[in-house]
Amino acid sequence: MKTSSRHLAVALAVCVLFVPLNAVAQSDQAPADKTLSPYFFIEGGDPALDRVPLKDTRVDVAIAGVIADVTVRQVYENRGTRPLHARYVFPASTRAAVYGLTMTVGDVRTVAKIKERTQAAREFEAAKKEGKSASLLEQSRPNVFSMQVANVLPGDTIIVELKYTELLVPTDGVYEFVYPTVVGPRYSSMRESQARPEDTFVKAPYIRAGEPARSEFHIAGVISSGVPVQELVSPSHQVVVKGTDSRRVELALADSERLSGNRDFILRYRLAGQEIAAGLLLYRGANENFFLLMAEPPQVVTPEEVPPREYVFVVDVSGSMYGFPLDTAKQLMADIAAGLRPSDVFNIVVFADGFETFTPASVPATPANVARALQFVGRKSGSGGTELGAAIERAVTLQRQGNVARSIVLVTDGYISAEAEVFDYIRTHLDDTSVFAFGIGSGVNRHLIEGVARAGRGEPFVVTEPREAAEAAARLRRYIESPVLTGIDVRFAGFDVYDVEPGKVADLFASRPMVVCGKWRGDATGSIEISGTTGRGAFQTSVPVWPAGDDTSHAALRHLWARTRIAELSDFGPRDPSEEVRAEILSLGLTYGLLTRYTSFVAVQEIVRRTTGDADHVDQPLPLPAGVSDLAVGVTSGAEPDVIWLAAIVVVMMGGMRVLSVRRGRSEVAS
Repeated sequence: MKTSSRHLAVALAVCVLFVPLNAVAQSDQAPADKTLSPYFFIEGGDPALDRVPLKDTRVDVAIAGVIADVTVRQVYENRGTRPLHARYVFPASTRAAVYGLTMTVGDVRTVAKIKERTQAAREFEAAKKEGKSASLLEQSRPNVFSMQVANVLPGDTIIVELKYTELLVPTDGVYEFVYPTVVGPRYSSMRESQARPEDTFVKAPYIRAGEPARSEFHIAGVISSGVPVQELVSPSHQVVVKGTDSRRVELALADSERLSGNRDFILRYRLAGQEIAAGLLLYRGANENFFLLMAEPPQVVTPEEVPPREYVFVVDVSGSMYGFPLDTAKQLMADIAAGLRPSDVFNIVVFADGFETFTPASVPATPANVARALQFVGRKSGSGGTELGAAIERAVTLQRQGNVARSIVLVTDGYISAEAEVFDYIRTHLDDTSVFAFGIGSGVNRHLIEGVARAGRGEPFVVTEPREAAEAAARLRRYIESPVLTGIDVRFAGFDVYDVEPGKVADLFASRPMVVCGKWRGDATGSIEISGTTGRGAFQTSVPVWPAGDDTSHAALRHLWARTRIAELSDFGPRDPSEEVRAEILSLGLTYGLLTRYTSFVAVQEIVRRTTGDADHVDQPLPLPAGVSDLAVGVTSGAEPDVIWLAAIVVVMMGGMRVLSVRRGRSEVAS
């Protein structure tokens, strides 16, 4: 009997679909060197093993003025009958200064110690082997942490608490506190054998889109301010609020949201009278004194004539953008395009495994060209890997249009692991180009979005849903056309300061306070002089230094200064810093008790609890961020060459049949 090619494909698909995907690369040969990539979690059938030991995460937030102090409480339980070693990958704020960790087993509470990273890992592994309960907190990225808990015995409840502080800086008068809840799946072309310890978080298990979270999430907080808090809202979650329009506001996550740990928790509020909550804060410590300056920016002005500009849009159309994120990106593109003037020129680079350019050279933003451009983007459905570096290089090297100022606008969820390489390229190839970055989705990689904008002397944006696109597009246009303050110079008159961060204050595009921190000696006297240029011309202001600003409640300034210095050296710097820089980061982490890329927290309960047998290793599965499809998670490939095709896996989507292929650790749909 003759079988059509379509029927044969379906028949093969049925066979393949019932074969475990991780068996594709298996053979009688030695284990293959696979691509570092996320994978789908498969529930085990062993009743003696609890594969999801993290049961609950509770977050307590205390915001006083512009400083947020956060306690994260993770509860691990072993409901099986065999001992466990558990690992959990989780995110945090990109500005978090993590300064404490404790572990409680039964009635015994152990305070973790900050150690050099490799030493902490050795102590943890030794305790793990000896049968002692232990925990290890490591930094994988400035916004991605890995928690390991060793020797969770059957019936155990182990509570791990970490503490961090961060600075809240208002934009356009709006304060925003963000608590990320999930690490999105990262695209990587790196081999497992080449991976460094800080890269291994990429190989994490995920549950499939639409499946409920495996652990509960709770958050509660208090906002204390010198003036009433107004317009408090969470665009991401349902919250219960008490004390609105007062100087103390309490909030808690609604009980219906206890399984909502698949999207960033976002809280926004204003203060009465549009006041900035802090001017100059001082803290006199035992050995060092610290200051924090938040100076209100000048009023935004709109120049009568705005010169033409060139816009190059770099748009992510990879598998993780499939569906809701890409739909949001398309809406954002339409809103930005609506604000272009015919005197502007533009181009578009879309990227996944490779990149495609709309036109060889930028074209005028006429209605016809804009319509063609939106059709070009509109045809993309979201599939493949995320080769961001090549797309950025293409955008930077496009032929320039005379002396027109160029702005590159990146639109992505940021789910890549090679952030440092992208930052390096942008920083060293910008010339007079500015780069603005839009993070699209419910749980974007804010480290990438903020780092791209910082390296590109632009601004970061995060758009979590389509209805936010129009306002984000308007803000982009406003920022590009009329920077708030440029050529900023900060001088200290009669105030003896040192170790000031940042060394040079970047131009302000957004209407937000400029932030400067550092150390000071002697008396709190003198003034801080700020100057620059606005749309109206020269700008100058003075902030007096008063002893009254010295307050013991400002002790967090010590951690905030150290975290700011570490960020300057590490967060957006090269992947391989010099030995001198590495030594300084290590010294800062050890001196100020902070988690860094070279320091970790380790807690060991000095009691041998597991005396016989071994324990099973379990990776806590993560939910996919809300709106992200299964196409963001693929199957690791086998030996070289690094492309393996799984033919004839049929996926029904968008009303039609398509062949699903797997390559370089990321699923993609082949048309």
